Amino acid sequence: MHSVVARNPQVMSGEAVFRDTRILVRTLFDYLEAGHSLERFLQDVPQVSREAAVQALEEAKTSLLSRC
Repeated sequence: MHSVVARNPQVMSGEAVFRDTRILVRTLFDYLEAGHSLERFLQDVPQVSREAAVQALEEAKTSLLSRC
């Protein structure tokens, strides 16, 4: 599966972004941490599809669980 997360030192200083955007993946986590829903994130950040947001969450989950 192709990751929806990209890192490039020339894009947003190398921070993780949603592929083909300049939207930081951290923004999704910031929304959720603040108590906002995924729906709110998608409404406020229409450049990111639901599929991409869910896949980014799945990738983070897989990464965290593989460390245990």
